[in-house]
Amino acid sequence: MNTIFIGGSRHVSRLPAEVKKRLDNVIASHHQVIVGDANGADKAVQKHFADASYAKVTVFCSGDTPRNNLGSWNTHRVDVPKGTKGFQFYAAKDREMAREADFGLMIWDGKSPGTVLNVLRLIQAGKISVLFNVPDKAAVNVKTVEQYRDFLQRCDPAFRGDLRERATSQEWSLIETDPQPSLLNHEPGIASNAAVATETPPAPPTDESVQTLNAALASGDATRIMNIVGEIARDRGMSKVARDTGLARESLYRSLDAGGNPEFVTVIKVLSSLGVRLEAKPRDPSAQLQIAGG
Repeated sequence: MNTIFIGGSRHVSRLPAEVKKRLDNVIASHHQVIVGDANGADKAVQKHFADASYAKVTVFCSGDTPRNNLGSWNTHRVDVPKGTKGFQFYAAKDREMAREADFGLMIWDGKSPGTVLNVLRLIQAGKISVLFNVPDKAAVNVKTVEQYRDFLQRCDPAFRGDLRERATSQEWSLIETDPQPSLLNHEPGIASNAAVATETPPAPPTDESVQTLNAALASGDATRIMNIVGEIARDRGMSKVARDTGLARESLYRSLDAGGNPEFVTVIKVLSSLGVRLEAKPRDPSAQLQIAGG
């Protein structure tokens, strides 16, 4: 008996006949199933097993309570580090399932980066995956990193960029440590190590931007300061800032938007990416804290 990690895209609410046949084979083979709790493919898979009164299912969830558990099966609650939000909050359970499974079946809408990222996690754990493309009604068996790279080469560059931004540096290291420098080294954010080494660094912020940020810092208004930092980061390109800092782009947008409350270490990382540094000076009537171009 094997453990099968079954997951998929939230936009897949109906399972194709081919996928249902594979699920029926899982039942006939008495395999253990682990599945997430999201709407879409997770919920559709749960319904198929619940309708079949299949008991060998465990529902994984991030946090205390699963969003869906149609068969009242056992649940596996994954502890998530405090402060983790959004995509990374729910990704915690996916990483745990990839470690627990022997094989993976991913049901893909042709667009969702999270589903394809789960294939990478399974490969990283030494597991084989079947990626079923619902729009194309085609299944791809992915057994090796090379097969995964070949698959990514056929994907849209924007999709590969989105995938890179959602992956952790450890997950993406399998892709970037490519012995063939021609692979994935022409797309921003998906360059090989050799390409990164020769990448031209972005220009430093303008004197006007630095002066505006200095004025905001001198005002002591935290909201104004973060608004200015956010504006400079968006001008630079949030994807670039995310790569430099190792932080998720979505998290950066939230932190640097109006009303955001980023940790100080996040602010320092962002400023470093922007090419500026904080400089403390003794208090005097004209200046308290300034920022210098770096």
